[in-house]
Amino acid sequence: MEFENVKELIKIFDDSSLSRLKFNQDGASITLEKGSAKEEIIYAEPQVISEPKEAISKVITEKNELKSGDYIKSPMVGSFYSAPNPGADVFAKAGDRVSKGQTLCILEAMKIMNEIEAEFDCKILEVLVEDGQAIEYDMPLFSIERI
Repeated sequence: MEFENVKELIKIFDDSSLSRLKFNQDGASITLEKGSAKEEIIYAEPQVISEPKEAISKVITEKNELKSGDYIKSPMVGSFYSAPNPGADVFAKAGDRVSKGQTLCILEAMKIMNEIEAEFDCKILEVLVEDGQAIEYDMPLFSIERI
């Protein structure tokens, strides 16, 4: 069997919907297979939670345990920016006292920069997100204490 004939056979097989082809001619044998990569199946023993209600309750409590106090939450989906431009001073950081109407951050949504302002006088306890982070609607941005 000529090498060119083998190449043509491979091309025809590759273009076909066959998954396996075995070819014998003049004492030469060729076997072609597609998708023959063997999948390894791993069996694991199921784990049983002896006290499912308590375990679920603990996870929910831990997840919802934000520090006591109030939060300023995102009014939209977007990207969080703590300063008007890279290298500039941040609008608000932990420990700052801010007044109603003062800009706290910028949320970029669809290439529009939206300034988020304080709705009341407060003290910033903690900035909960990082610069450039993707933000979801109603996501806590700042942990605050009302003044």
